Amino acid sequence: MELQNLRDRIDTLDDQLLNVLNERMELVRQVGELKRSSQSIIYRPEREKQILDRLEKRNNGLLTRQAIDAIFFEIFAVSRNLELPERVSYLGPEGSFTHQAAEGRFGAMSEYMVLPTIHSVFESVETGRAKYGVVPIENNQEGIVIETVDFLREKNLSIVAEVLLQVHFTFASQSDSLKDIKKIYSKDIAFRQCGKFIHEYLEGMNVELIPVESTSKAAKMASEEPDAAAICSSISARLFGVPILFDNIEDSDQNRTRFLILAKDFVNIKSEEDKTTIIANLPNTNRPGVLYEFLKDFNDRGINLTKIESRPLRGEAAFRTWFLVEFLGHMQDPPVQEIMHKYGTHLKWLGSYIKVS
Repeated sequence: MELQNLRDRIDTLDDQLLNVLNERMELVRQVGELKRSSQSIIYRPEREKQILDRLEKRNNGLLTRQAIDAIFFEIFAVSRNLELPERVSYLGPEGSFTHQAAEGRFGAMSEYMVLPTIHSVFESVETGRAKYGVVPIENNQEGIVIETVDFLREKNLSIVAEVLLQVHFTFASQSDSLKDIKKIYSKDIAFRQCGKFIHEYLEGMNVELIPVESTSKAAKMASEEPDAAAICSSISARLFGVPILFDNIEDSDQNRTRFLILAKDFVNIKSEEDKTTIIANLPNTNRPGVLYEFLKDFNDRGINLTKIESRPLRGEAAFRTWFLVEFLGHMQDPPVQEIMHKYGTHLKWLGSYIKVS
């Protein structure tokens, strides 16, 4: 078949796609009217997962699950903006991995607030300046993000969803030759996570490694200096127009960062695969067996704990701790309700949401 014939067929399919998408958006508009009349929540992660799971089962073509997710998350985002435009804040700068996580879930069309600190993201959602906030919670190579954990306890926000992002670093430069590069900008953590690439490709070349506060800033600086390069995300390289010389230069292909989507007074409908996060401020933690008894309550009820992190209880002279606890299940599950009732005000429920990680 000739190239022009193939292109004509593609054009025909694109026309069909456009018509079908417009038909879908009309139905979305009607759904939005019903939700507004009943004051229902627009963003429903469990409904989106049901759609994606169903499409994966029906798929018999070349599209992977990752590709299906990418395409339909953008369709979902456009749909939500038709139903009710909502502002999303995220930890900046623009071009960061948090930006990538936010845009991957809420799409390119959403209105975004780029904020300088995790505290400012929490505050933007708490005050209503943003409907949703996106912050990092942990990286499987570097561990927990302490600031996020502390603000989960201090602020009254709910966890809407979690996003798991595979972290890839690129090597970007205006120069197309390594021998012409005199300096490399990046965040200190990125230098650590790309040590093998730096050693194997740049050893003996007298290149200066210059830490900056973000990989996004690194890309910006590399865009302005012809003899400089950046180790950064692909989204920041594209944002500042820096050509990518090498992709996926990280030491480990298992590098993942988990992000949380936050909102006020948000409750997810129970699904088949839920995770719940709570804060446990247990009394008398200096008494032997207090933590053991608490954990045993989960074991006795067959609840699988997936995380427990301890943090110091500030504002007291004594050395006391509180705990961030995550487990499989939903707040509405009877065994979970038993534990919540048993410990009462010593537990703070943060959210039950679709399990991704």
